[in-house]
Amino acid sequence: MTDDIDQVLIGALMEDSRRSLKALAQISGLSSPSVAERLRRLEERGVLKGYTVEIDPKCFGYQLQAIVRIRPLPGQLQEVERQIQAIPEFTECDKVTGDDCFIARLHVRSMEQLDTLLDRLNTHAETNTAIVKKTPVKRRLPPMA
Repeated sequence: MTDDIDQVLIGALMEDSRRSLKALAQISGLSSPSVAERLRRLEERGVLKGYTVEIDPKCFGYQLQAIVRIRPLPGQLQEVERQIQAIPEFTECDKVTGDDCFIARLHVRSMEQLDTLLDRLNTHAETNTAIVKKTPVKRRLPPMA
């Protein structure tokens, strides 16, 4: 469980994970050593799992983003999961309930690359692909309170 100060610190880090201990101390009203100790405890408890950098895939030539629903053919579940993990253009994947076993996010440089990557899965699974036009809600935390 987290308290109000933990939530302030987490919120501040979500806005900018590079904030200094001094800046976090000013935001939370604590001393820098107290902030460091709270962050250490949040890390130990698994509340904070890491600090990250957000990049724009377009800056690396990835012009298209797709959401792919993947339904493995009978007996192919583990092979499909292995292939998804082995293709670095799959940047996220969830194993889900329902007709499809996987919902994945894929970044590609072209439609041709999309076809090539999906062809690697097609001998083991059926896919249904939607191109992302816009992301009105970026990945975010659920309400903490």
